[in-house]
Amino acid sequence: MLHVAALLVLMIAAVPIAVALLAVSLLEVQFGAGIDPIIAAQQTATGIDSFALMAIPFFLLAAELMNRTGITDRIFHLANCLLGGVPGGLGYVNVGASMMFASMSGSAVADAVGLGRIEIKAMTQAGYDRAFSAAVTAASTTIAPIIPPSISLVIFGVTAGASIGGLFLGGLIPGILMGLAMMVVVYIHSRRHRYGAGARATWGETGHAFVHAFLPLLTPVIVVGGIWGGIFTASEAGAFAVLYALILGVLVYRTIRLREIAEVLFDSAMASANILFIIAVSAAVGWVLTMHQVPMKLAVTILDWSPDPRVFLLLLNVILLVLGCFMAAAPVIIMVTPIILPATTAMGIDPVHLGVMMVLNLMIGLITPPVGLCLFAVAEVAEINAFRLVRALAPFYVVLIVVLLVITLVPEVVLGLPRLFGYVR
Repeated sequence: MLHVAALLVLMIAAVPIAVALLAVSLLEVQFGAGIDPIIAAQQTATGIDSFALMAIPFFLLAAELMNRTGITDRIFHLANCLLGGVPGGLGYVNVGASMMFASMSGSAVADAVGLGRIEIKAMTQAGYDRAFSAAVTAASTTIAPIIPPSISLVIFGVTAGASIGGLFLGGLIPGILMGLAMMVVVYIHSRRHRYGAGARATWGETGHAFVHAFLPLLTPVIVVGGIWGGIFTASEAGAFAVLYALILGVLVYRTIRLREIAEVLFDSAMASANILFIIAVSAAVGWVLTMHQVPMKLAVTILDWSPDPRVFLLLLNVILLVLGCFMAAAPVIIMVTPIILPATTAMGIDPVHLGVMMVLNLMIGLITPPVGLCLFAVAEVAEINAFRLVRALAPFYVVLIVVLLVITLVPEVVLGLPRLFGYVR
């Protein structure tokens, strides 16, 4: 209890979560009975000694390169040609462009920063309310970590020992459902405020936009298709995505100069180091919890209280929604997964189902105060008050929770495709 209290105090004091976890781990190593400091240090080091984790810096670097190459402009233009000619069209374009970009980057923040500026500027210039424009942008960023490839699903896969290919397949239909649910909100809001249609693109303009966006659109086909086809692993796919983005930016579009690559590498390295540091420290915390048999004791308690997996998953959703409001997705996944995994295994809950559900749940936290990273990033881009943005996001919270409940209570929404491709029995 002392260590839990210390962690809460550090979090309330706004100490970075990785530093807070490290401090609590050191306390346990110093004062805990039967804790060998050398083994604790080894657990910290081996926490990031995984080939699969190499996918994280690769996908982060690929997303940064794609933002610098002007791919976001091409994706937005294609989505505008396809969806912009209907009433409230730019709202649909916003969601559709995020779904396309999600299949390339796997990063919600990359979506918020890269596409966000283009989308909000286009919508406000067309007469859309600034708060609504920002709300659509913020909500649609939550799709990126669900539609493959996904950095958050890679983290869960490594932590839980689950198939990353299966997790990628499992996130596809929920990601599409999220996009469709947001388009329903856009439709209702557009009718209420009588937003008009944009200029309808001709077949020639649409074809021209498709040609310009064709090479970027090949990214998910090659990367994700290669994983599912067994051509390469998730880490190798990330490396290929970096190579492909470099070819597009340096040789094809010539929008990235060689001297800019150093800056891109530095930004990506800093983001990667932040995530991997959290993973390393969380590995030590997980080992300490295992030493004290916390996961097994929790599993027994849960099974004694209610053996129904649906009741457990609904309760877990509530806990994750609360945690997601105060912490980033990565540390929650890394800390919570080892604790609940014995219970979910005993209940027969498939790890692919659990992983997609957890990640979708925590993505809601990205647009929820007080910590929501994408919430404040979009508020800054849109130059509006964060509380005003939260009010505009209210209907999007509702539809996202509805989608979350659907995938929680109907596992086949997640498991259908992985089972079809042999990742799930």
